[in-house]
Amino acid sequence: MQQSIVFLDRETLGATVRKPAFDHSYVEYEVTAPHEIVERLRDATICITNKVPLRADTLAQLPKLKLIAVAATGTDIIDKPDAKARGIAVVNIRNYAFNTVPEHVIALMFALRRNLVAYARDVQDGVWNKSRQFCFLDHPIHDIAGSTLGIVGYGAIGKSIGKRAEALGMKVIGYDAFPQEGLVDFDTLLRESDVITLHAPLTPDTKNMIGEAQLKAMKKTAILINTARGGLVDEVALAAALKSGEIAGAGFDVLTTEPPVDGNPLLDPSIPNLIVTPHVAWASQQAMQILSDQLVENIELFVGGTPRNVVE
Repeated sequence: MQQSIVFLDRETLGATVRKPAFDHSYVEYEVTAPHEIVERLRDATICITNKVPLRADTLAQLPKLKLIAVAATGTDIIDKPDAKARGIAVVNIRNYAFNTVPEHVIALMFALRRNLVAYARDVQDGVWNKSRQFCFLDHPIHDIAGSTLGIVGYGAIGKSIGKRAEALGMKVIGYDAFPQEGLVDFDTLLRESDVITLHAPLTPDTKNMIGEAQLKAMKKTAILINTARGGLVDEVALAAALKSGEIAGAGFDVLTTEPPVDGNPLLDPSIPNLIVTPHVAWASQQAMQILSDQLVENIELFVGGTPRNVVE
């Protein structure tokens, strides 16, 4: 049987996508609007999607669809219970960002602990030019070595970051919802960490897990990094904490709504020592190619009768 593959949002993946090793037809679209989904998938047996959502009302109109291959790890864009009820398998990408996300976290950590953005801005704005001393020391600088990194979500990515941090001379402590030997409780992590980095999934239990009370529990010299999901942090509370000096800085690669077409509290340019990047921590060229290769392998294994990375 020839498989019909449709990739709904090809522009989200900056890598080569090789042809699967079975009889198939293949169509890709750079972007797909919500009203275009059903028509484009009407004859598809396999759908590839990264950001285009497939909800129950859409799946009800696609009787030929057998597989949704998500070109990402997160699958919240898919109505998984409905897909399962209709016999549609959902597979995702796993363990591909083992270098790119940790490197992004470490980069944010150095930039924030050393106040690089503020110093670079002062140079560009001519502030250094007016200094009486050749060393312009207007913003606090803290060493990485000897500080404590708290990792929330101690899975593969969290552990990879921990190894890098230890190589830099940091003490590493971790917290995870699933008990593991040697981890600390959440309150201890908040209290003792100089840097906190979040790597937990977004669930009803983790939504706004960092709010006003948690920010007050952190050290005033601490920084918060989030490359996981925007909803893990109360963004209004964080903006207020940064403006008041409740914590020393934050680095975010994710926001609650992406892109922030209607604005976001963390886009206020007056917030000090804040770096926001546009959901790119995962997106090194090397990582995207690993993702692409795994995506095609997932499809081939499903067609071959030995599915992998199935999401229930």
